[in-house]
Amino acid sequence: MTKPYLQISQVSIEFPTPRGPFRALDKVDLSIDQGEFVSLIGHSGCGKSTVLNIVAGLYRATEGGVILEGREVTEPGPERAVVFQNHSLLPWLTAYENVELAVKQVFKGRRSRREMREWIEHNLSLVHMEHALHKRPDEISGGMKQRVGIARALAMEPKVLLMDEPFGALDALTRAHLQDSLMEIQAELNNTVIMITHDVDEAVLLSDRIVMMTNGPAASVGEILDIDLERPRHRIALADDAAFNHLRHEVLSFLYERHGRLEVVPLSSGRKKPRQDGQSAVARGAMR
Repeated sequence: MTKPYLQISQVSIEFPTPRGPFRALDKVDLSIDQGEFVSLIGHSGCGKSTVLNIVAGLYRATEGGVILEGREVTEPGPERAVVFQNHSLLPWLTAYENVELAVKQVFKGRRSRREMREWIEHNLSLVHMEHALHKRPDEISGGMKQRVGIARALAMEPKVLLMDEPFGALDALTRAHLQDSLMEIQAELNNTVIMITHDVDEAVLLSDRIVMMTNGPAASVGEILDIDLERPRHRIALADDAAFNHLRHEVLSFLYERHGRLEVVPLSSGRKKPRQDGQSAVARGAMR
């Protein structure tokens, strides 16, 4: 039997609190193939970022562990690059210099100065930022900053690209452009990607599988949905696609019918009644 490329095996984690241990994750089990794009989705507090941080080596699991290509993950490493919602660029460095910082860390002594320069320029061109090589973060837009952050991560030549709501702070149009760019990059490089998102449409558009997390505490994998839509995918064509909308409905149904949180909503008489917090979001047609 072929071993999985990335194995998250029975991962649980507890954090100390004044009231005793808080169990954030409970026996999370997930196998990911090389070149697969997997999205993690769930309500706030369900441990999505905690899973990502354990894969990144930023947290150590209390129980279980992560195996990448047969080796246990015990600490951060360049083979697992992280793109956060905040671009985290150094403000005094240009786009080129921000990427160069990561390239030198990984390839110093392994590639010549010319090879590193060409590699930096290549990765910035992948995210369509070749026109802004020498601009500092305060001279470019939020979407451009995030493109540079993605280029920096790709330039490390990671085996796994970890993305924590990378487009969450962007306007809808910029977000759509970056989603399209990410699909192009993944098709060209065949990266293994794990992405956290709150956006159902984004998850269905980008993913090969969507991992839906149960509510915390002691969150785990609730359901896994295969996204069998052909690639390349085009958002306009998919807008009226029956298969796309069925998959979208499956995710919304899990989040708001089977795992919706309860909140208290005032009645006109002054009494209160519970409802699922997803109702208003479903009416708007998306989850954020």
